[in-house]
Amino acid sequence: MSDPGARLLLVEDEAAVSDPTATNLRGHGFRVDVAGSVREALAAWDAERADCILLDLGLPDQDGFAIITRVRRESTVPILVLSARSEEAAKVQALELGADDYVTKPFGLAELRARIGALLRRAGGREADQEGIVRVGPLELDPARGQVRCDGEPLDLTPREYELLKTMLAHRGRLLTKGRLLRAVWGTAYDAEAHYLHVYVSRVRRKLDRADPSGRASGLIVAEPGIGYRIGTGDDED
Repeated sequence: MSDPGARLLLVEDEAAVSDPTATNLRGHGFRVDVAGSVREALAAWDAERADCILLDLGLPDQDGFAIITRVRRESTVPILVLSARSEEAAKVQALELGADDYVTKPFGLAELRARIGALLRRAGGREADQEGIVRVGPLELDPARGQVRCDGEPLDLTPREYELLKTMLAHRGRLLTKGRLLRAVWGTAYDAEAHYLHVYVSRVRRKLDRADPSGRASGLIVAEPGIGYRIGTGDDED
């Protein structure tokens, strides 16, 4: 990805909250998309996967629970709830549906950034080190910066390519079915569009080959014919 910083989706219908929050986060290197309703948020999610969702529950068209439910069917992306003090039951419900954490309004922006950072460090899954970075051969997944690096240099990936490679690296050693990868990267509407995976995996492999002509990097993506893909050791053959 050519732009630095993790991508955040801020779902908040009050401009008095969303405007200064987005401005502050952008000033600290994040890329921020803002949505003011469930409909806008899901459209933004379908258009481009965020690395973390900041979610107000009280939205004009539906409760924010609808976003948690939909996103959790497709992804393990961190969800941070922005909650009013009177919403204790709502906070519990949000966490039970799959939200990861919450901050109480009015919140301090330094606290918000700290919680976002903690969630992004955990986004690399069980393979991540204390800094949240997943290292596999010459590749490094850095969710906090929204980057995959090869031999220390950022790869120039499109958002979909990044999401695909991030999903596989964060589940190193696990076989991910085509359906699971399609839901994670494109959404439930693309469950049967296996040709998307073939095209995008081929693109990612070509970029890895250019970044590492030895073939170590592209060799990490191992196809299981008819089933899906996994991240291997680099010694596996397709």
